[in-house]
Amino acid sequence: MVSALQKKLWRDLLRLWGQALTIALVVACGVASYITMRGTHASLVIARDQHYAECRFADVFGRIERAPDAIATRIESVDGVSRVHPRIVEEILLPLPDLVDPAVGRVVSVPRNGEPPLDSLRIVEGHTVERDDEAVVLDSFAKAHRLRPGDRLPAIINGTRRDLRVTGIAMSPEFVFAVRPGSFIQDDKRFGVLWMSHDAVAAAFRMEGSFNDVLVALQPGASSERVVADVRRILEPYGVFYVNARDRNLSHHVLEGELKQLESYAIVTPAIFLAVAAFLVNVVLARTLHLQRGQIAMLKAIGYRNREVALHFSELVGLIVALGAAIGIVAGALLGRGMIDLYRPFFRFPELSFQLDGGTVAIAVIISLVTGLGGGLAAVYRAVRVPPAEAMRPESPVLYRRPVFERLGIHRLFGVSGRMVLRELVRRPLRAALSCIGIAFATAVIVSGYFMADAMDALVSLQFDSAQREDVEVVFLRPAPASVVRETAQEPGVVQIESRRMIGVRIKSDQRERDIALVALDDRPLRLRSVAVWPVATVHAPESGIVISAKLADVLHVKANDVVRLELLEGDRREVEVAVTGFVDDVFGLAAYASPETVRRMAREEGAVSSVLLTTDPQREDALVDRLAKKRNVGGIVRRSDVIEQFHKQTNYMWVTTTILTIFGAIIAFGVIYNQARIALSMRSRDLASLRVLGFLRSEISAVLLGELAAYVVIGIPLGFVLGRALVDLIMGTVDPEGYRMPAIVTARTYAFAALMTVLAALVSALVVRRKLDHLDLVGVLKTRE
Repeated sequence: MVSALQKKLWRDLLRLWGQALTIALVVACGVASYITMRGTHASLVIARDQHYAECRFADVFGRIERAPDAIATRIESVDGVSRVHPRIVEEILLPLPDLVDPAVGRVVSVPRNGEPPLDSLRIVEGHTVERDDEAVVLDSFAKAHRLRPGDRLPAIINGTRRDLRVTGIAMSPEFVFAVRPGSFIQDDKRFGVLWMSHDAVAAAFRMEGSFNDVLVALQPGASSERVVADVRRILEPYGVFYVNARDRNLSHHVLEGELKQLESYAIVTPAIFLAVAAFLVNVVLARTLHLQRGQIAMLKAIGYRNREVALHFSELVGLIVALGAAIGIVAGALLGRGMIDLYRPFFRFPELSFQLDGGTVAIAVIISLVTGLGGGLAAVYRAVRVPPAEAMRPESPVLYRRPVFERLGIHRLFGVSGRMVLRELVRRPLRAALSCIGIAFATAVIVSGYFMADAMDALVSLQFDSAQREDVEVVFLRPAPASVVRETAQEPGVVQIESRRMIGVRIKSDQRERDIALVALDDRPLRLRSVAVWPVATVHAPESGIVISAKLADVLHVKANDVVRLELLEGDRREVEVAVTGFVDDVFGLAAYASPETVRRMAREEGAVSSVLLTTDPQREDALVDRLAKKRNVGGIVRRSDVIEQFHKQTNYMWVTTTILTIFGAIIAFGVIYNQARIALSMRSRDLASLRVLGFLRSEISAVLLGELAAYVVIGIPLGFVLGRALVDLIMGTVDPEGYRMPAIVTARTYAFAALMTVLAALVSALVVRRKLDHLDLVGVLKTRE
């Protein structure tokens, strides 16, 4: 049998259905954002762990010039090492017919008729290699070029063109996020990985009986730092380029950075929505209890205890929050599946689907219920502690004092409606402040979602308008002599040419070190490639010494004029000491910069070239690229237009996140403003009805109520700009600063968009409330008791 309190509960819910729905939607946004972010994070972690375990992803990676196979046995004897896999890895070109310029490839040796003991392949189609002219192809590259088992694939391997037969399409834990060397942009059409038999790769590169790449698996509980140090010591005589733990693997590093950002979003975004929901629950419930003082007194007078009355109103809050949680669970599951679909082209896993586990749902529901009930707890406590006899009487009027603005005469600047609005704001400053903060949070959410467009535009302008102005970059497999600049300049279609020299070095300071690039930087005013620095500035190399990335200085704990050690990772691999004369706020990676003369002196070379930068005649560019790709020492050709196009493709998914956050922000704004308007209408309906009876027009009484809401919006939007900027800084703090340091830019366009969306939400709320004002029951309102 339904009790009296249960009947009252459903009647209250129906009477407050509009306000209850808006609160539920705000709760739903919080629950949905938590489930989406946390579920996506869990899905990626599950897919990562399964893929890594199935394919035995290595714990330590090493690259050297050349070492005999017997050295692998010494590495296996290192304490903490469980398995070692030596192999050969080299860069190749893939001149496919559907590309004007050849794709850059990487060939990796694998045992014939067997799978590697580490970083094995997940064959998704076909089978492994059995002959020297066969290859297994990375699935992302195969999909981009519609390659299938049995197709022929042209490849330039160590200067010799070969036609390979594709036997299989595979995924690898080493290339979950696949980018070509030196790039930060994923381009599946222009970077591919091939796995060929070890004998075929060794013969092609004259590496019989030796290896230049090694994978190491650790025993449970082993120290990766100690193993890295021991392996590096063993490989030192054979020219070590790097020996790193898994966390420095590029693919794994990018994936972990994305997971870290998802974790941050899963905390910050739901917290905003649930905090606003708690505020709305508090103000709505406080007003409901205020209007039901007499009913509460009657319930207590006929025998209901405080606990029962408090439970009754807690159930009202629980139903509203439960409705929002239910909507949020469904929306979160749908958004999570959509987000996983966005991730699939970038992170390649054999199995990647959205995982919605009961634990995540339970946590979301519990947090939302605790937040909602916590928001209403104070209001319920105040209501039930009032004695019945006192609650039967109308609440005492608020003590009125002339506000400061009236004593100063400022009120004369406003009309009658404006004075009423100002008095209401001054009389209830806490409610006004909380309303403004709620609107500020809505604006901040939109700012934090839309700022990514500003950051991407700034990066494109910085990198491709200021720093990278060449049309084509020709990268050499090995340092080329200075004469290559003159020879390339004579090619038809070359308008301007510039050489570039980079040397891989290991920079050391005390016990801290990093593998970076040492870049020769000349002082020509119109050079084609400069350092990407934010804000835009010209970087000059010192006459002696080096300048380094400011972030690198933080990592190494280096100050100006400190001396560091540079171990060259090519040539005679000598180690030199050099002074750090300054720091550069560059955007991408960690690097050191020096004058060409300083670089030549360190490397003991004369004019070696790592790549050449070209501006070209657009009519001749395709033919030029085709000729350059056939030259023996060319390891890759990068077109600026292709990089920009792929960059925009890679960042298009951000617009989906922006749209979702904009919708969520609009829901917050609508929820806050609509609830405040309904509360103000219920509290001031007698006053407004009295004004109508006295002859005020509907537009004039609307100005009184909606003017108060407009004041909240006008104050809340600028505050939202400040909060939005703080959220942007918080989001940018989750980005790995050693990879890139994206400028936290928020332009006037973003602020204007956030303000516009907040104002539109306010206008919708105002129209809904204005309709209720137009149908105000004057007789019914005026009959209410004092």
